[in-house]
Amino acid sequence: MNALLRISRKIDPSAPPPRLAELSLLLPFAERSKSRLRAVLDSGEEAGLFLERGSVLRHGDLLLTDDGRVVRVQAAPEEVSTVQTNDALLLARACYHLGNRHVPLQIGPGWLRYLHDHVLDDMLRGFGLEVSVARHPFEPEGGAYVTASHAHAHTHSHG
Repeated sequence: MNALLRISRKIDPSAPPPRLAELSLLLPFAERSKSRLRAVLDSGEEAGLFLERGSVLRHGDLLLTDDGRVVRVQAAPEEVSTVQTNDALLLARACYHLGNRHVPLQIGPGWLRYLHDHVLDDMLRGFGLEVSVARHPFEPEGGAYVTASHAHAHTHSHG
């Protein structure tokens, strides 16, 4: 039985990598949001992630294994809902209502994306927006409360 490959360090993106990535790790957002995870690399090797608590891995991040190899993180395609509009006010309104529900959002020029949820799709359609559902890598905005589970341990008033 092979030993679990241990990954315990994220390579600083401003520093040159020790060498080119030899391995890759394809993960959906929920798994890229965990600091402790058992996963399978593209090589078929099992790996354990033991990263700093609160770490969120982004597409293209480089990790260093304890045996010195470099692993490139890849965002897996996921079922997401996408809204596109040229109406900046309507897009801002959609972002406000989704943000008020602590929904992680990926935001681009004239569009927003979130993990597919038919209830949220219906809400946005009610605002007059068109919602499309497809599989894409999901890279939500970073922030103090971005988590895959939508759960949060902070305390605040919505008053």
